[in-house]
Amino acid sequence: MTNAADLTAHPWFFCGIGGSGMLPLALILKGAGAQVAGSDRSRDQGRTPEKFAWLESLGFTLYPQDGSGITAADQTLVASAAVEDTVPEVVRATALGCPRLSRAQLLARLFNAAPAGIAIGGTSGKSTVTGMTGWILTATGGDPTIMNGAVMKNFVAPDAPFASARVGSGPAFVSEVDESDGSIALYRPRVAVLLNVSLDHKSMEELRQLFGDFLATADVGAVNLDDPEAALLAPRARSLISFGIASPDAMIGAQDLREGPTSLTATVIDRRDGSRHALTLNVPGRHNLANALAAIAAASAAGVAVADAVRALDSYAGLARRFDVIGTSPSGVTVIDDFGHNPDKVSATLATLKAHPGRVIAFFQPHGYGPLRQMGHELAEVLATRLGAEDRTILCDPVYFGGTVDRTQGSQRIVDLIVEGGGQAEYLPERSACADRITAIARPGDRVVVMGARDDTLTVFARDLLARLP
Repeated sequence: MTNAADLTAHPWFFCGIGGSGMLPLALILKGAGAQVAGSDRSRDQGRTPEKFAWLESLGFTLYPQDGSGITAADQTLVASAAVEDTVPEVVRATALGCPRLSRAQLLARLFNAAPAGIAIGGTSGKSTVTGMTGWILTATGGDPTIMNGAVMKNFVAPDAPFASARVGSGPAFVSEVDESDGSIALYRPRVAVLLNVSLDHKSMEELRQLFGDFLATADVGAVNLDDPEAALLAPRARSLISFGIASPDAMIGAQDLREGPTSLTATVIDRRDGSRHALTLNVPGRHNLANALAAIAAASAAGVAVADAVRALDSYAGLARRFDVIGTSPSGVTVIDDFGHNPDKVSATLATLKAHPGRVIAFFQPHGYGPLRQMGHELAEVLATRLGAEDRTILCDPVYFGGTVDRTQGSQRIVDLIVEGGGQAEYLPERSACADRITAIARPGDRVVVMGARDDTLTVFARDLLARLP
């Protein structure tokens, strides 16, 4: 993976160690033998205490986010680029002269040191394809290291309830890579997977440049030809393995898709040799067939036979908070927990739900005020047009854990846009009031989907909501 001596030569401190991007990185460092401590505002606020108790059981030393954990100049502070200079850990580290790395900088160092880095890029689907690719390599004996932004159910165990990372001894390092902060430019993958290119955090011009350069740095590019923007960038790959459901030119394709409420089947076609392979996935939705083709293409680029990759996906268990069915109430109301937070992800989730009969109640907690300003119109259009007249959308206030972000434009604006677009939506500032409203209007046969990001308590909210439904 990397030279262990480089990691264990000095201690590390993670500011925000419980975050979806930070926790797996801390696990990988700890697994390599490094001394890792950290702090997290969520821990101080009493949110998800079980996660932090688990980290302490693994030997992580946790501190309040008051700077007390930064004690020596040889500690390296790992903090998101978004962490403000006024945070006590940053103030203390600066005073002591501690080196500082962003999460992406540290991940890139680990990733680039691996003999066979497989980087999963794109606007949507990265976590799922990372999980699928990691599972294929594991099931076929590759013993990879996997860095994910979501808990991978295949690796969850009593001693690993938050398995968003896996530390392996093999040459492969599978990781999702982020374009939103431009850090995708730091990675030097052997295999670069490009899923899609659409508006999220940056302009389309910036995204085309970033993703095109990403493909050009890799030995092999695996590109989705069904996505017009990704297909335009395919020529920038040095060597190409293409995939797609609709494109007749895709090397890895699919036919005979049959969707069920919680699963799907299809025939995978390898047009390079004409072989056909029966695929069964225990996750639903056409987008997950596309994700599976991406993972098969990535594994093929890494030397795994397509037949073996398809067979491994039969036992892929999915990710937490990715169309995660929490359960069905006695009266027949099903609650689903989902990470959908940008227009593409929300659209894919709603398309999966609307492929089957039954009313949809979509609860959405925006993942920040900034993203809501950036893509509010596109998000409102999806919620207005992907749902029918009988469906309902309910929004609460965006996630806010402190800081100086501009909060003048919030969820009411999105609800207004949904209603203007012909949808049925309402805004209730408090999440508890949204739960009351959903409980009051839910009918037998409804599907309630809880969507949002950057807040682990959404899963608790979904479970509590299910318990309240008759």
